Amino acid sequence: MMLQNQAKSITILHTNDIHSHFETVSSIAALAAAERAQSAESPLLLVDIGDHMDRTAVETEGTMGQTNIDILNLTGYEAVTIGNNEGLTFTPDVLERLYAGLQSPVVCCNIHEQLSSAPPAWMKKSVLLDKDGIRIGITGATAPFADFYKLLGWDALEPLQALQEQVEGLRTEADIVIVLSHLGLSTDRLMAERVTGIDLILGGHTHHLLEEPLRIGDTVLCAAGKYGQYVGKVVMTQQDDGRFRVVEGGCRPVDTGLLDETVSRALGIHRERAEEALREPVAVTDRPLTLTHMGESPFGNLLAQSVRQFTGAALSLVNTGQLLGDLPEGEITAGLLHELCPSPINPCVISLKGEHIRRSLEESLLPEYWSKGIRGFGFRGHVLGNIAVDGIEVLYDPSRIPYDRIVQISLQGEPLQDDRMYTVGTLDMFTFGTGYEQISRGEDPKYLLPEFLRDLLRLELQRPGSLDTCGKNRWIEVV
Repeated sequence: MMLQNQAKSITILHTNDIHSHFETVSSIAALAAAERAQSAESPLLLVDIGDHMDRTAVETEGTMGQTNIDILNLTGYEAVTIGNNEGLTFTPDVLERLYAGLQSPVVCCNIHEQLSSAPPAWMKKSVLLDKDGIRIGITGATAPFADFYKLLGWDALEPLQALQEQVEGLRTEADIVIVLSHLGLSTDRLMAERVTGIDLILGGHTHHLLEEPLRIGDTVLCAAGKYGQYVGKVVMTQQDDGRFRVVEGGCRPVDTGLLDETVSRALGIHRERAEEALREPVAVTDRPLTLTHMGESPFGNLLAQSVRQFTGAALSLVNTGQLLGDLPEGEITAGLLHELCPSPINPCVISLKGEHIRRSLEESLLPEYWSKGIRGFGFRGHVLGNIAVDGIEVLYDPSRIPYDRIVQISLQGEPLQDDRMYTVGTLDMFTFGTGYEQISRGEDPKYLLPEFLRDLLRLELQRPGSLDTCGKNRWIEVV
């Protein structure tokens, strides 16, 4: 217990954007346990700022997030918010089932159900925690990808206005007001400037590492990078005026040589269960489908086919970098599709001018595009890869100068017109201006959730004749 005349103090540990990097979570649990032992005479609070889950990991995919929930519970988290990897890659019914087993509150004030205009039952706009007589008000917010959340039956509200309302309510009751912000550093800066009454913003989403606290007015910003490489630590102490202020802050590197036995044992159990679940057979092939990121290949064509079939578009444009290897002959399991196509990327339909289609295809012939390393927007591959197409035929002459190599593009036997709009099935990440940026010029995007590309591949492998058609060339070299 704290001595009666000793100033009250609290230690806050925070993580963000772990993205199911399970190689660090046992060590994080060990670090948190050591911190609790060291601060035995003062309270400690452990929180997570979202994107703890990532379906790229076998453990998360095979247990649909249950591994992450158990790790959060075993580590002793006391409040969490959601990131886009929780909110947008799991359906609402799956999240409801998952968070029913979480022993800490999920705090987020800018996500509402469309039907009720209120947060889902498993989510709170804010909470008030008592830690040895210190009243801590916590609210949170997540990146408002409104078009995507709408498709899942939710409304993503403008976060700063929603946060101001919660902070005003908490300020009258709490000694300390904390925001768990999965909004990114630039928004956190704006929040500190515009939302009054916040003591501490613990940030994430943009994977920023603040080795020292950033002070803006009366608000302190902290963040701990990504993938569980660091744990943020903040110490707040009550001053003579009664206010709690940050007296220490920074990020501690996670020592992966230190492990928590309970967490490590749970991870092993979940890994076995996940692998068993992903052994589910989804198709049987009578031939291997090879892949190259440099040009046309059967597996790339199959991906393009799957998107055009699913979207019903006139043509499809996808990047082969979504695929990480050849598809073998024989039994195809859910786990193999997950291994070969791990990105949580959704299909979409856009209206795109012929000139932008042509420009994108010209770019696809250039090494500086197909070999480009890209990150973010759900992409979990290594290089962008070339463009695989379906529904069109492309005649090209590789001996001509760049951006003038395509001789003709045909759609159903008719030449593609530069000034005409076409319905194109493609990938959500392109609409954000990454990769082949001409595709982002498309209009009226219609995002199709919750299916990922690997779900579309499963359907395409089960469609009669798909293996025959993916072996037919769409890119025809002319002399």
